[in-house]
Amino acid sequence: MKSNTLKLSVLASCALLVSTSFAEEIILDPIVVSSDFREAKLSKTSKAVSILGEDKLYDKSSQAFEDVLGQVPNVNFTSGASRAHYVQIRGIGERSQFKSPVNPSVGLMVDGIDVSDSALALTMFDTKQVEVLKGPQGTTFGANGLAGVISLQSNEPSKETQGHIEATVGNYNTKAYGAAVGGTLIDSTLLGRFSVYKNTSDGFMDNTFLNSEETQNIDELTAKAALRWFASENHTVDINFMHVDVDNGYDAFTFDNSRNSMSDKPGRDTQETDAFALKSTYQVNDAMHLVSKISASKSDMEYSYDEDWSYEGAFSDDLYPYSSFDQYLRERKKLDIDVRLVSDEEGRLFEGTTDWTVGAYYKKQNEDLVRNYTYLDGPYTSTFDTKNIALYGQLDSKITDKLTLTTGLRVEKWDAAFSDSDALNIDTDEVLVGGKIGLAYQQNENCLRYITLSKGYKPGGVNADNSLNDNAREFKTEHLWNLDVGSVGTFLDGSLKTRMNAFYGLRRDQQVKSSVVQVREDGSTDFTDYLANAAKSYYYGLESQVDYYPEDMVHVYASLGLLKAEFDEYTDPNPSNVDVNGRAPAQSPEYQYTIGMDVGIADNWNFKTEVVGKAEYYFSNRHDEKSTAYQLLNASITYFHNNFTATVWGRNLMDVDYETRGFGSFGNNPGNGYATELYTQQGSPRTFGFTVGYDF
Repeated sequence: MKSNTLKLSVLASCALLVSTSFAEEIILDPIVVSSDFREAKLSKTSKAVSILGEDKLYDKSSQAFEDVLGQVPNVNFTSGASRAHYVQIRGIGERSQFKSPVNPSVGLMVDGIDVSDSALALTMFDTKQVEVLKGPQGTTFGANGLAGVISLQSNEPSKETQGHIEATVGNYNTKAYGAAVGGTLIDSTLLGRFSVYKNTSDGFMDNTFLNSEETQNIDELTAKAALRWFASENHTVDINFMHVDVDNGYDAFTFDNSRNSMSDKPGRDTQETDAFALKSTYQVNDAMHLVSKISASKSDMEYSYDEDWSYEGAFSDDLYPYSSFDQYLRERKKLDIDVRLVSDEEGRLFEGTTDWTVGAYYKKQNEDLVRNYTYLDGPYTSTFDTKNIALYGQLDSKITDKLTLTTGLRVEKWDAAFSDSDALNIDTDEVLVGGKIGLAYQQNENCLRYITLSKGYKPGGVNADNSLNDNAREFKTEHLWNLDVGSVGTFLDGSLKTRMNAFYGLRRDQQVKSSVVQVREDGSTDFTDYLANAAKSYYYGLESQVDYYPEDMVHVYASLGLLKAEFDEYTDPNPSNVDVNGRAPAQSPEYQYTIGMDVGIADNWNFKTEVVGKAEYYFSNRHDEKSTAYQLLNASITYFHNNFTATVWGRNLMDVDYETRGFGSFGNNPGNGYATELYTQQGSPRTFGFTVGYDF
């Protein structure tokens, strides 16, 4: 089945590429990529990037962020809570966080605000586009961009009064409603936009012991405000505010991997975030402009769960049952300051051939943890403080009218201090260097080719658990060298658009997540996770996206991600774990694809359908358990009348069973003598609903 699906996806992409149909001329490239130092049209962007624009987001407001990301080649996610907290790009990224602090491999941004380790802040309502930058972003983002960066951009303030109202109902008692409005607040001086969105659902678990359908409920509120102040003719200030209040349940795992829990202490997965970002753009003169950014956020989070997945009295005493609850309370504070000078046409160097950017960056982050756990004598506490100071620069030099050379460099000073209630104190500091060099060849107006070599880094850190030996308490910085070779094309009078990117990467001092499983005296399992520089590995693959408009009312699209990743040197600090030399790292599916189309089936009616597929992958580097490959069918039909829309939608229409998290070689069931087996968290079942919206 896997090979047939993969062949089908490749053939579909090829068929679109060689099609000879023609269409009326359409707008060539309305999408602008803004996550680099300079904004550029997507068709002129010489990097590995995927964009989900308004055309692919218009019916996604009620969809979870991780489900939307399923459209992007070689982007995967890990659940383990009510929502997916962790994203992987090309197999690189975290899978969980418990006791130890985590430095993210994938940067997550919302309107210029860093939410890299607070992913519950990512909601799709009033979102303009999602930009996914793949590969190390060592020049632009530094320590947070080893594997790539995902940036969500909300709709911006406009001069004209504009707004959107939306409401959704669906199965599993899903209810959602939102409103957004914007326009001129002060003529020629101040624009604004405000939005609020509330999303609730009972979730997909039934707790038979508590007789409840809401122990993994969804309860999410997001409010945003954006202001654009024209301080003078040459000075613009953008201000963004964000408030997120997520109060979700967490009751995900069962002994039989079903959706019928018997937990007596279902946990929580919550996040309350308040954040702001200010961006000042000042035109110094005709030669350059100054961009200054500052953002700050404070997040309070709870992640807690019933460790035994059952209730007291569920098993007889001779089976040695146990009862345990684990709770992690985190407070994170972040401050980011970024100041850069960017050249304009009059300021180009070397006889007007070279654009330049120079900047300085400062970041401070504090994370305080309180852990309440049944097997501890009292609360465990820790504090993790980090500070980054960086200088960076980039040159974009036109060698000829068609050939551009890009060189970038970032030097970053990283300081970290960790202390905890177990009397562990570790301070680290190091200088990190990243950058890139690339060539872009504009063959003609409709064809761009590029090659880029980039280097990224991920700082080292601390394993907090005192059951580990001294050699395992710290781990070093990981380095990644990555080569991208790609092309961007527009054909058939703009009706066919393609992006193709091949890549190869080498990871050195690779930080590998593993774990130690030990049996306590009462028969229960003590599960200790840790990070180690256990490996060297490589990866290579392909990413392809095609959009084809054979007629005005027909849009056919396809994307394909192929990934081959392998450990070529691996030494696990825990020799009892499996030998994974020559094996793929966890969370590295060999293929992902999306095939779909939008069709105007009659006046004011639109039909959309797509198939999203993913290969199997290893859940962990500690064992050999895998997920199952799957294909999901989604569809919607929308009625448009003036500014009114009504959409009937369905996701996973075939009700396919698939997994989003797995623990293997792990025993937790007294009923079978704590035999080791695979426990999985299930993905979303068939969901359907009705959404109405009004634009004004």
